[in-house]
Amino acid sequence: MNNDFVKCTLCPRNCNAARNAESGNGFCKMGYLPKIARVAPHMWEEPCISGKKGSGTIFFSGCVLSCVFCQNSKISSGGCGKTVTVSELIEHIKRLEDMGVHNINLVSPTPYIESIIEALSEYRPSVPVVYNTGGYEKAETLKRLEGLIDIYLPDLKYIRSELSLKYSGAGNYFEYASKAIGEMVRQTGKLVFDNNGMMLKGTVVRHLILPANTRNSVEVIRYLDKTFGDKVLISLMGQYIPVSGAGNYPEINRCITAREYNKVLDVLGNTSLDGFAQELDSASRDYIPDFDIDSL
Repeated sequence: MNNDFVKCTLCPRNCNAARNAESGNGFCKMGYLPKIARVAPHMWEEPCISGKKGSGTIFFSGCVLSCVFCQNSKISSGGCGKTVTVSELIEHIKRLEDMGVHNINLVSPTPYIESIIEALSEYRPSVPVVYNTGGYEKAETLKRLEGLIDIYLPDLKYIRSELSLKYSGAGNYFEYASKAIGEMVRQTGKLVFDNNGMMLKGTVVRHLILPANTRNSVEVIRYLDKTFGDKVLISLMGQYIPVSGAGNYPEINRCITAREYNKVLDVLGNTSLDGFAQELDSASRDYIPDFDIDSL
């Protein structure tokens, strides 16, 4: 990596930020070397990702969104994490492989795409690589990952720009996320699974239902059905809990109701989309990962 790497335009923020190894003046405030907060098998992803052995997650610090309800705010905006070199990132990947995980799951990797390309070009894991993202990506940046990523796991949080601006600070979220998912599907192609139902290649689109915003969820589902159909799996998430800054927004300062959840689920059932739907009891702080950088 060039130590003079500046003018970052990796994500839709187009900050033109100067970034050195450990810090930057862009939206994410991150340097170009990976800052990580957790490396461990994770059992709470979709069944085709976590399986019985777990998904080998690497949680990166920093984020290109500013979701007021973020469950991982300790690392997305709180700065928790440890900066590592590309060689150390490769060693973490190898350590996860040795644990027998089903895949290597890169969580919130966008600020570190340069280092990730370098790492995966130098060392190709024996298991699929998952790119786990909030969906706010530039398609032209993702094109540089072609051949390095096996599974894309993006969110599609919003269609409505007024919601994405209000809750995530990104009024152009859908404009970019929709194109990004199209690029992901182009790269991964047809969904591929092994004999045990574990995903080897493909795109799984997550959508988190927000309280008092079921219309947005219905529009997201219908868009995915019309645009991608059986080319993607959908993961409908009912795990929303009011954390971080959600208390400043009374309409989302609660969990979703069974009525709201079933309304969205009924719409999903009338589409061609296949995938997963969480149980409402997943709305618990028990599922928020523990970020212990002392163990890295």
